[in-house]
Amino acid sequence: MSFQEEWGRIRRAAEADARTRLNSAGSGSSGGSADRLVVYQEDLGQVGHEAFLLHGRLKKAGDVTRGATGDGSTATVARVLASHNFTMGDALTTTAAIWEDQVKTLLQACAHISNHLDYSKKSHTHEDQKIAATMSHRDGRAVSTSEIAKFYE
Repeated sequence: MSFQEEWGRIRRAAEADARTRLNSAGSGSSGGSADRLVVYQEDLGQVGHEAFLLHGRLKKAGDVTRGATGDGSTATVARVLASHNFTMGDALTTTAAIWEDQVKTLLQACAHISNHLDYSKKSHTHEDQKIAATMSHRDGRAVSTSEIAKFYE
């Protein structure tokens, strides 16, 4: 069996398994309806905060090359190796540059997630306040969530 045939077989099996899991999602004993996705404000805030913390840790821990393109120790070692005709010097420079690019990409992703979830949390809060202000009984009492849900069943 060729690599392409084997890869195709494995991929089809994984896709079928994923469809099966998605089709049965929510059938557990959560007590809720399987066709509803619920996200709570505090969940958005926690995930956004974790992305922010990860950004800070990654920025510090990911700086292992210490200036690969400048005068840092990695760049110095790479120059010394290259000056003694070791191909490792050029390889080290390339590796360090790729590492820095990948870390920057991850940092951007963490910042994007954090910012987006912070925005989503604020936006949802604003929308909830707007809905609460417009939906009320004739006597001024707020309409409960279960009463609102009846409109969408």
